[in-house]
Amino acid sequence: MTNLNNPFDTHAFRDALGCYPTGVAVVTAGTPESSHIGITVNSFASVSLDPPLVLWAIDRRSRRHDPFVAAPAFTVSILSAEHRAVSSRLAGAGEHSLDGLTLLPTELGPPALADSLAVFECSREQVVEGGDHSVLIGRVLRFHRPQNGAPLIYFQGRYSALAQ
Repeated sequence: MTNLNNPFDTHAFRDALGCYPTGVAVVTAGTPESSHIGITVNSFASVSLDPPLVLWAIDRRSRRHDPFVAAPAFTVSILSAEHRAVSSRLAGAGEHSLDGLTLLPTELGPPALADSLAVFECSREQVVEGGDHSVLIGRVLRFHRPQNGAPLIYFQGRYSALAQ
């Protein structure tokens, strides 16, 4: 436990946050070079039903930060338990290309991952600076649920599954 007389333990704070299980999603966007990039996130959340708004956050130190913040649109694909390898690939500091992944085209441009549990096509509504992250708020223009299945869950630094 941290108190005001002790320095804030960032590592312990991160471990404590890891006690909250989250779903896992991949966000895709276009780049000025007309290619598409992706990033794994567990910060995806609903903001509002009217208007339909969602958010996600990206570390400002990420090499993918500027292209995502500058993109006028992004697509969020909610991952199923079968997407562990895709999630791991797009979570790392290096790989961000969507080459070799099975994708679905969208009307906005950034593709969705095939076999996703749900897909949200969003126009960038607002970017809010939040400490070491930027919070991207998107207006959902279209959504669909292409698959049923178990979600991919992230808990205490590991992938997990919901008990059935």
